[in-house]
Amino acid sequence: MNQKQHAEIPLWPAGAAGSEKWNQVEEETTLPDGLPIVRNVTQPSLTIYPAEKPNGTAVIIAPGGAWHFLAIEHEGRQVAEWLAARGITAFILKYRLIRTGPNVRQETDEFMFNRFSKQAEMGELLNMTEADAQQAVRLVRQRAAEWRVDPNRIGFMGFSAGGGVTMQAVLSATPDGRPDFAAPIYPAVFDEVQAPTDAPPLFLLCTANDEMASHCEAVADCGIYFSRVGADTKIKLANRNGKRSR
Repeated sequence: MNQKQHAEIPLWPAGAAGSEKWNQVEEETTLPDGLPIVRNVTQPSLTIYPAEKPNGTAVIIAPGGAWHFLAIEHEGRQVAEWLAARGITAFILKYRLIRTGPNVRQETDEFMFNRFSKQAEMGELLNMTEADAQQAVRLVRQRAAEWRVDPNRIGFMGFSAGGGVTMQAVLSATPDGRPDFAAPIYPAVFDEVQAPTDAPPLFLLCTANDEMASHCEAVADCGIYFSRVGADTKIKLANRNGKRSR
């Protein structure tokens, strides 16, 4: 693909803990339906999209893909370019993923049909994605002056599985790994969340006819938990087609 070059910064320059022995090779490819993806991320990173006229706000973007791939174009680059054109410095987060073979779509569909099929692997992976999400916030905050960003105006948004990764940053036990605002879009929501008392503002979006049954209920419940601790929370249920990249 002919993409404009953007600087890509490793989250863990000395190596990401937990995946040191992974030998799969990161690859950008296209699914049979034409969806551009990145798979087999072992060294998580941030790709920087500088704002054309920076206003001090930054947003970290986590594409979705059922933890098997990243929908890098429409949930990554297009979002980053849109934000950068409006003064917001954007960062695409490549977080660690489940190892996949060449038939990524089939593996993903099988996982979505039976999520318990990779329960042990998912348990380990979620610890890694949590670390990646929170380290991304820390890295942007630490280098805020370099990237012309206000360290108190760092947001995080993600789609589907990336929305779950967003929530992992929001629920950080320490403020340094927590964004100042967040927008999980049709997020993968875990069991009942324990919203921190100093939770950041939260915008949740889901389509009313989301193809994943009962998904919007879980999203709405998540918003309610945050409202109960006094967080500025908005929940939007859009009446539109519920197709997603997982």
